[in-house]
Amino acid sequence: MTAARKAVAGLFVSPGGVVEAPEAWHFPYMNDEMGAAVGQMHAEADTMVMGRVTYEAFAGVWPQRTGPMADAINGIRKLVASTTLQEPGWNNATVIDGDVIAAVKDLKQQPGRNINLSGSIGLTRALLEAGQLDELRLLVHPIVLGAGQRLFPDGTRQVPFALVRSATFSTGVLDLTYQPG
Repeated sequence: MTAARKAVAGLFVSPGGVVEAPEAWHFPYMNDEMGAAVGQMHAEADTMVMGRVTYEAFAGVWPQRTGPMADAINGIRKLVASTTLQEPGWNNATVIDGDVIAAVKDLKQQPGRNINLSGSIGLTRALLEAGQLDELRLLVHPIVLGAGQRLFPDGTRQVPFALVRSATFSTGVLDLTYQPG
């Protein structure tokens, strides 16, 4: 019997919980350790689920890039949660027709590797609330961001997690993997 697929959300985050616009603050912390960690996440997955905003940001950058990370992202099956996007127009991309929570739940029952979420904050929150998020991988950057969308805003219900893995990079970034506990 094969192990069940996991839905895994990977996010760049500040210690204050800000996840918005990592392109504005993440890159000074990018090094080989970070590249290996992100690359490992992609290597463990065969499907990526994104909201429309994240999808459009990725689709605007990755098809023009080359190299191992670009090859992984360009080649992976991409599912987009959107009610407005009709034709995704990127290699291996499909718009989810209907309920995204049900679609992810169904995907988890099928054979395959992990189902990754990258960015897509609303989708991450919705999957956690529905009990369909199996792992939360946070790359906590040592920077205070005074403003920006937080991963869990005020009013989010309490959800206990268990820390299942941790590492510290030379840049001070913490690589933390949690599972709902």
